[in-house]
Amino acid sequence: MAMAASQIEALIKAALPDAEVTITDLAGDGDHYAAHVVSATFLGKMRVAQHKLVYEALGGRMGGELHALQLTTAVPN
Repeated sequence: MAMAASQIEALIKAALPDAEVTITDLAGDGDHYAAHVVSATFLGKMRVAQHKLVYEALGGRMGGELHALQLTTAVPN
């Protein structure tokens, strides 16, 4: 079962309340998304650690409800 973009955004914001989240449905099928997440929580963390925080926010849904997520992360300017 596919996951709605709004649900992905809500899960990320629940774990990273200051996050600015942009979700794009890449294929129009509700299964392949791109997420751009900007959060001060990422300050001082390596990219892998930033991505891990986002994947943890999704609570194990990757590979199940959420088939594919192209992820980019950044710190606020």
